[in-house]
This record gives sequence, C-alpha cells and structure tokens, in this order.
Amino acid sequence: MAEIQPVRGWRYAPALSQQIDDYVSPLFDVVSARQREALYRNPLNSLHLTVPRGDDPAAEALVRLREWQQQGVLTQDVLPGIYVYYQYFRLPGNPGYEYCRKGFMCHIRAYNWADNVVLRHENTLPSSVNDRAELLSRLQLQTSATHGLYRDEEHELEHYLDEAIQAPLYQTEEDYQGARDVLAVIQDRRVIQRFQQLLADKQVILADGHHRYEGSLAYRQARRAAAGDAYTGQEPWNYHLMYLTNAAADDLRILPTHRLLLELPGNLTAEEFLARLTPYFTVLPQDDPYCLPELIAGKPWAFGLYLDGQSYKIRLRPEVHAQLDWPTTPEVKALDLTVLHYFVLGRALGLGNMDAQRTWPGVAYVRNFPECLTRVDRGEARAALITNEVTMQAVERVCHSGAVMPPKSTFFYPKTIGGFLFSSIRDDDAHHPFAACF
Repeated sequence: MAEIQPVRGWRYAPALSQQIDDYVSPLFDVVSARQREALYRNPLNSLHLTVPRGDDPAAEALVRLREWQQQGVLTQDVLPGIYVYYQYFRLPGNPGYEYCRKGFMCHIRAYNWADNVVLRHENTLPSSVNDRAELLSRLQLQTSATHGLYRDEEHELEHYLDEAIQAPLYQTEEDYQGARDVLAVIQDRRVIQRFQQLLADKQVILADGHHRYEGSLAYRQARRAAAGDAYTGQEPWNYHLMYLTNAAADDLRILPTHRLLLELPGNLTAEEFLARLTPYFTVLPQDDPYCLPELIAGKPWAFGLYLDGQSYKIRLRPEVHAQLDWPTTPEVKALDLTVLHYFVLGRALGLGNMDAQRTWPGVAYVRNFPECLTRVDRGEARAALITNEVTMQAVERVCHSGAVMPPKSTFFYPKTIGGFLFSSIRDDDAHHPFAACF
C-alpha cells in the first residue's frame, strides 16, 4: 500500500553540526509567540523557513533559502537515504526512566484520503492548509516531516535503525520540550529496499501534521492539473516528507489534553453545574485535586473535575451512554473525549454538537495538569476537566472506521523538531543519476 522513497536530504552543513541546538525549532502549530521571537533573532534558525514572517512570508522564506544554499549553510547529501531519527525523553510520572522513540524519515507518496493508505484522525482548518500549500509551492522544499505510524509487531526494521544510530550525523543536547534528538542515515540500497518492501503492504496513520500533509495534497493536485498528459506519477512533488514510527513500539507515548472551562454558559454557579451533571454522571467529591489523574487512570468514561477549589471524580453512568446520538461510528462514540464533549459540554452546558462547540470561546486545551488547577485557583477559569490519555489501539480503531476523533484528542509526545532535515520536491531532483537506483 504505502510507497516510500529515500531522500537526498538538505541539512545544515557539517561545520554547523556542533551548534545544531541553535538552529532547530518547534513545529509551526506548537511554537509560542515568545519562542518565535527568541528564535527569529538567530539569522540561521530553521524557523525562518518553517514559520516565516513578513508581509509575504513565503517569498521571504524563498530568499533566505536561496541565500543559505548559495552560502553553504544548507548542503544536499550526495547519496539518497532513509534518515534515522531517535528521540530520547523522560516523563514526569516516571522521571527515572528514559524513553526512546525510534523512527525514520523518508518520502511517502502523497495519497488522497480516499485511497485509504494514509489515514487521518482529525479534521483540518482550510486557512492553515492554504498557508502550508503556499509555502511548499514557493520553496519546493518540505521544511518539516509529518509524523506517521505503521504497525509491525515483529519490529523487523529496528536492528537496522539501531545500527545506523551508532554513527549520528548530529544530535541536540536538549530541545525545547526537553527531549534529546539524534539523526543518522541509511544509504545501503539493499537495506532501503527492505524498508520499502515492509511498508508496501502497510497503511499509515497520520499522527501529527494533518495541515502539512493536506498542503502537500493541494500542491500535488495543482501540479498534476498543470502537467496534463505529461504527468508520469514519479515527479518529486508527488511525495511528502514523513517521519515513520512503529505503532507497536513500547515507547510511543500519547499524552492527555485536558479541557479548561474559561467560563460556564449563563454564568452557572458551581452547584448548578454539578446538578446538571448528576443525571449523566456519578459525582464523587475528592480531598486532593492532585490525585485526580490517578483516580481516573484506566477507567473508561471517567474524568476529574476541579471546580471552585473543590475536586470531584465524575464517571458516566453506563446506561446513559446509549443516549449518545451523534452521527459517527461506534468506535468514536466509545471514546472518553466523545463522552465528555457530548454529555458535559453538549448536554450539561447546552453547547450543542461538535461544530457548535468548536466556535465556543469558553474552552481551552491544556496539556499541563498542574496548570489546569493553578488557572482555576487564580480565577482565570471556572473549571478544569481532567482526562485520560487516548490509547494507540483506540486511535487505530477510529482511523480504520473511517471517522475522525474530537478536536485535540491526541498529543503524541515528543513532537518532532524542525531543522533536522529538509527535502526538495523540485523537478530536477527526479533526474539525479542516483534516483534511478530506487
């Protein structure tokens, strides 16, 4: 199913590799305004290409890209390869254990959703897709890899990855999220062909980067229409840069995203809100709000509620679930977050269906649990709804059902970083003599 190809990557020149921490950056959809300003002050930081600014951001990024290529800031590898990418990280609940998410970056054919090869789990915003498509059109360069998941219970590719990572091209000391990122490359043709063979019968779930992937689809569609009868299907712009990891791996982590209620509709009191929850949930007061994640862990349809300085464990009454009548698949209806959005936001708070909820300004999505409690205590929010993480198995079930999840359902951690690898989709790359080897 999934066709992948090696890449002749554009990377920061070897002379700059020892300072790679100065040049990497967060992805465009997670970088904060404060981070942006700090990173823009470095004239060689990758953010100038991945999240350009100015009156015509894409045009300014193109000027900078050409300067960097002419000055040797970015150089292109002579041989095509598959780029091994490891991320080492720790989590607050288990600080003594170092996780390692293993994966690799390559080009994957930009399949339409209807092809059922690359599967999505969330919807996109047209404005963000257009921005990404415009940047790709001007640069003809993939500036950051999206994150995709394939499943291989045998972990067949792992020993190739482990071997390659022993000779890193460069590595960060610590990126913006506290992870250590390491990049290596595999250029052995026989090994690369084995990667291609294994992925050939796999579907890929898009974990992160839906807007960037749809930007590639939009650009490919425009180029294909312009090519007419000359279209072959092998043009570089048919492909998309993706970081692929094994969904069967133990160190693939999905962190929860909590819901912060900045207001209660109609200025409900705490007592009125609790009364509206009671027909749907068992509501149990708790002494310590910091125990809420532990109290709901592993329990379906259970949530923590922090409201006016008091904490509660709330859990949907099982017989009530049949009332959930949104037009979606059983796999989506079974999700904790669907239950939360339907019964808490929709029923108890009267906010209607998911489309209506998306336009309501009274909800914020917060990943840091202590921050949720702090903001309620400071009066910045009325309540916090604490959630469990979504399992990888649930993500797969939803994707294979053809449906999408509620917004902000998954936070695959850590995020990939920008600046480690760029890939060209220019027409002349297809005519490089090494391209015929694959």
